[in-house]
Amino acid sequence: MDNPVTPRPSEPRPRRRDRHGRGMRGPIAPPQVPLAASRAEAFVDLVHDSAERLERRWPQLSDVEFTVREVPPPGGADDKDKAGAWDDGAVPLGKLVAARSGRPARIVIYRRPVEIRTKSRDERALLVHEIVVEQVAELLGLAPESVDPRYGQD
Repeated sequence: MDNPVTPRPSEPRPRRRDRHGRGMRGPIAPPQVPLAASRAEAFVDLVHDSAERLERRWPQLSDVEFTVREVPPPGGADDKDKAGAWDDGAVPLGKLVAARSGRPARIVIYRRPVEIRTKSRDERALLVHEIVVEQVAELLGLAPESVDPRYGQD
C-alpha cells in the first residue's frame, strides 16, 4: 500500500508584474521634486538656504559650520560642552558652540522642536531663519536686526 503524498503548498513567488500585466511602477515623483525629499532633508535645506543668505552679507560666516540635530541633548549638554541644564526649562531651538582647539564655530538647529512649533513649510522657513539669525548675532556680538534688517518683520 502506497501512502499518497500530500502536495506541499507552493510558496508564493515574488510578483514581478501586477494583475494587469504591467511591470513594477517607479517612484511617485522624480528625485528633483520636493515631494521626493524627506522632512529631515527639507529641514536641512531650509537651514542651509538661510545660512547661504546670511553668508552673502557676512563673508566671515563661511568658516562657521551649520548643523541640524533631531533634538537637543538631555540637560542641555552638547558634545563635550557641559553648559548645564536649560535656564528657563524651555526646550532650545538652536545653539551656538564656540570655536575651540582647531574646530570651527558651530550653529546647531534642533529639527523636532522647530517642527512642533510650526504648521506649514513657510512658517518653518521663517522660524529657521530667525533662529539662524539669532545664533549668528550671538556669534558676531551684534543685534539680530543688524545681522538681518528684515529680522522680526514677518
